[in-house]
Amino acid sequence: MNGDINLKAPSHIVRLAKDSALQVSVRVGRNGITESLTTEIRDQLATRQLVKVKANRGITDGSDERSELFELLASQTDSKLVFQRGNVAVFWVGK
Repeated sequence: MNGDINLKAPSHIVRLAKDSALQVSVRVGRNGITESLTTEIRDQLATRQLVKVKANRGITDGSDERSELFELLASQTDSKLVFQRGNVAVFWVGK
């Protein structure tokens, strides 16, 4: 599932999420989703509007598993998955 994930996000948020100038600020490494990873994303979301996360190669076995990983991250960080393409996803804490 690529493209717009959360259709309830305002269009300007989706535009920012798709902007290539937004830098990856968190990586999901070989340990997968850990407490420190979710804490880092929550901390960044407290100070930033959007957080771009990249899953390293080999973490998942395909696009379905990657989508599940990002949905789980959104759930664990109380955020919304605004945009996903390949192994990159953008999270947002909406009001």
